[in-house]
Formats: sequence, structure tokens, C-alpha cells
Amino acid sequence: MAAAEPAARKRRPKGHFAAGAGRAKRPRGAGRQLEAGMRGILITCNMNERKCVGEAYSLLGEYGDLLYGPEQFSDHEERLSASDREEDEDDVEAALKKEVGQIRASTEQKLRRFQSVESGANNVVFIRTQGIEPENLVHHILKDMHTTKKKKTRVILRMLPISGTCKAFMEDMKKYTETFFEPWFKAPNKGTFQIVYKARNNSHMSREEVIKELAGIVGSLNPENKVDLNNPQYTIVVEIIKTVCCLSVVRDYVLFRKYNLQEVVKSNKEDAQQNPSSVTEEQNSEVAKAETEEQEKSSKEIKEENKNQSEIGSEPKGNDALIV
Repeated sequence: MAAAEPAARKRRPKGHFAAGAGRAKRPRGAGRQLEAGMRGILITCNMNERKCVGEAYSLLGEYGDLLYGPEQFSDHEERLSASDREEDEDDVEAALKKEVGQIRASTEQKLRRFQSVESGANNVVFIRTQGIEPENLVHHILKDMHTTKKKKTRVILRMLPISGTCKAFMEDMKKYTETFFEPWFKAPNKGTFQIVYKARNNSHMSREEVIKELAGIVGSLNPENKVDLNNPQYTIVVEIIKTVCCLSVVRDYVLFRKYNLQEVVKSNKEDAQQNPSSVTEEQNSEVAKAETEEQEKSSKEIKEENKNQSEIGSEPKGNDALIV
């Protein structure tokens, strides 16, 4: 009997385990993952995602406040908690239901302007946005950095606005882009364009097929839309991560160095120092051209001198002409 008593003390009611399961720690990113229907900003970084998220919040918050004003928060959660304290919570089940409802309400009320979610790929961060236009915000940031040449980040590499997302299957993408492309490419709107494609953790999509199909859709919206791979008006960005396709249409993609925050702040002199091969080739070609011109000029002068000497040598001398 003595051995049975400790075993009896260790038994727990079924409700205890159910409640514990509800309080269990969620895995990282659970409930906050990139999915179709989201809008935001896709950011690539260099091996430090945590610091990248911090830099992104700081940079986006700075420019977000400038363009849209300071972020406003609701006091709905405080009002709920105050009313709950006044009520009798003797019924445990009713109290649990009330707490769950309060959590859901506070979550809905406190959706931040910028919220990091799991992207599904290494060295890639996705910041979900609420109440702003991602393409306008990112373009404003890059334009300011390109003008001032002031570096504001250390680990963030590229910052791409994502105006729309859908499932990464060809039929879903075709159906979605038929309306998604309209603001830029549907008649009377038109423009030159290129398509840049990147897939991560996805092997069922074909790059060639995606580009061909999307280019066909742009052409069907207005036959005057033309491809330009050198300096297009618009760049269609296609970023596929697992089963989610992220899309955007951006301006000044070439001018802003493919939306790279590290490159856009560099001056032309720094670019020349980092890419001396292209400068050297240009200088060598100019030197070679000058040398060729000088060689051609000198050869012409030599030919003229030889010609003049031959003509002088063939003329009769004065004494010889007088001999009979």
C-alpha cells in the first residue's frame, strides 16, 4: 500500500494536460509565416537575420513616419482588461473563453505597420505592411539614399517591395497577374519592361516558362508594351519562396542598382575603383586608338616624303638639259 500511495499522488486530471498544451511554447514563427495574400517588403541580408530585422524596423519606421505620420495604437486592449476586472470570474471555463477572446481582439487591434514574418528561406526577411504602399515607401528610401549617398544599414543588402502575393503555381500566377499588372500595362497605360526571376526552396517552377507566360500577359494588356533589358521603365520582380509567389512592379531598377542599399550609396568614383577592369579596358582602347592614328599619320608622312624625293630625283639637272 505504501508503494501505491506515491503513484496515486502523481496522477493528474485530464484537464491539466489540455491546459498545459495550450500554454506550450510555440515554435519560432508559428502563426506568422509568409503566405498568399500578404503585402510587404522582402529583404535579403548577409547571415544575420536578427540584426537585419532590427535595421529594417529602424529604417522603415523612420521613413514611414515621414510619409504617413507617426504610428497610432488603439487602447482597445486596456479598455477590455479594465472591464474584465470588474466582472466576477468564478467560472473557470467562462474566464478561459473570455481570455481567448481578449487575446484575439488585442491581436487584431495591435497589428503593427511593420511586422516581421517567417519568409521560409535563409538570409531572407519578410516585413508585412499594413496601411501603406510598399513600392512608394521603398522607392522613396532608395531615392533619398541615392541622392545623399548616406549609408544607413550594415547587414541589409536588397530591399524589394512586394505589392502582391499568390500561390506559386502557374495557373494561379496567370490568373492573379492578369489583374495585378493592369495599373501599369493595361491600355491606355504602357511602358517598356523587363522581368527578373528568383526562386528559393522551390523546384517545380520553370524560370523560362514563368518569364514567357508573364511577358505574354503584359503584351496582351497592351501590344505597345515592349521588352527593354537595358533601361526599362518598369521591372517586374518575381520572387518565389516555397509555394508563395511574391510580385511587384518597380521603377528605376537599374538606377538604384537592383534595389541594393549597399550599392546605391556608392559614388561613381567608388564604382570605378571597385571595377577597374572596365575602366582599364576603356583607357586601353583609347590609347590603342590614339597610337593607331599616330602610326597611320606617320606612315602617310613617310609616303609623302618618299614620293617627293622620287619626283626630285627623276627631274633633269640644269647642266644636263643644256647638252646637245
